[in-house]
Amino acid sequence: MSGVGKDRLDVFPSRMNMMVMRGRLKGAQKGHSLLKKKADALTMRFRQILAKIIDTKMLMGEVMKDAAFSLAEAKFIIGDVNQIVLQNVTKAQTKVRFKKDNVAGVSLPVFEHYADGSDTYELAGLSRGGQQVAKLKKNYGKAVELLVDLASLQTAFITLDEVIKITNRRVNAIEHVIIPRIENTLSYIISELDEREREEFYRLKKIQEKKKIIREKAEKRIAAKRAAGEYKEPANLLEEEHDADLLFET
Repeated sequence: MSGVGKDRLDVFPSRMNMMVMRGRLKGAQKGHSLLKKKADALTMRFRQILAKIIDTKMLMGEVMKDAAFSLAEAKFIIGDVNQIVLQNVTKAQTKVRFKKDNVAGVSLPVFEHYADGSDTYELAGLSRGGQQVAKLKKNYGKAVELLVDLASLQTAFITLDEVIKITNRRVNAIEHVIIPRIENTLSYIISELDEREREEFYRLKKIQEKKKIIREKAEKRIAAKRAAGEYKEPANLLEEEHDADLLFET
């Protein structure tokens, strides 16, 4: 039988199953196209996030360098600022909120920083070193904001990396396993149906040949009887139209 040895589904070759397989093939091709577009969209966003991470890390290095330098200046002028900070801390001024960003059906975590309440260190440094303290607050505030942005980008980067791997595996499975298997099954069904049609045509042809031989013999027999004057016309003309059942060996 045709189709043996190929990777195909175990189905009975019929026209109904052929229609079912065509529908499944169309669905698999549509799903492959959608997943491919999803993978492309995720990859594009993945590259954008990667570029932002690189830029943010480079900027982070500059900001931390300025923050460390401003901390050294402040310590040089006003001494140790740890006690000042501990005395004024009551609650966090910069806070982080969480939300989700949807990219091609994938929820990416996004962290946003926002200021809550007044500046706790507003009066710090009035006695001395006010300019250095203000610069220190500004630099470290910017560093905290960049850290939040970097954490958001890194989390989205890891999430997208896992989703892209899963999506690509699905695309490859549909392209190299599912679609070829359905196509092989469809080819098998079509070849089997064609073979049945050829067998049916051959059977009908043999029946016609048998009937022709029987009809010729009957005509010769009637002609011989007529020549001998022994033929009697039937009362019902339809009696001659009776065909005997044909049985012949295959």
